[in-house]
Amino acid sequence: MTSDTMTFTLRPLDPPEDAGLLHRWVTHPKAAFWMMQDAKPEDVERAYLEIAADEHHHALLGLRDGEPVFLMEKYDPAHRELVGLYEPRPGDVGMHFLVAPTDTPVHGFTRAVITAVMAHLFEDPATERVVVEPDVRNKAVHALNEAVGFVPEREIRKPEKRALLSFCTRERFLKAVSA
Repeated sequence: MTSDTMTFTLRPLDPPEDAGLLHRWVTHPKAAFWMMQDAKPEDVERAYLEIAADEHHHALLGLRDGEPVFLMEKYDPAHRELVGLYEPRPGDVGMHFLVAPTDTPVHGFTRAVITAVMAHLFEDPATERVVVEPDVRNKAVHALNEAVGFVPEREIRKPEKRALLSFCTRERFLKAVSA
């Protein structure tokens, strides 16, 4: 999958193998909105083993030149995360993504990642709309979401946070990335 000049590949997350790597990512200060700051490596492994066993939730690692650089989760919002918080439509897919922390940031990298994630989700012809629910305080991700075509609908209260429920259709995504 390619976004601008960056090419990424995806592979399924292997919780026992990848837990150490993910632990470093999710406990990094820049991952505060991931809400795993105090997690131990075994907590991360357990959380991702649960996802791996869940037919409605999937975790993938994004690679660039063979190196893991982001985490992507996709889920069925009719069964996970947003049950009872909005009226899901056929073709809705929920998404989370986390870019690996780095000491040498590359300008445009995170936008390339979210673009690649969205392109991957829309490769499935059954996907009509991508749904996200980031923390209302996460202004950086709101800007990224808007850049790829998300439209905020409303704030919702989840058990762990106040979230900004936002949607992106295939048409809005294609229009945003071709502009």
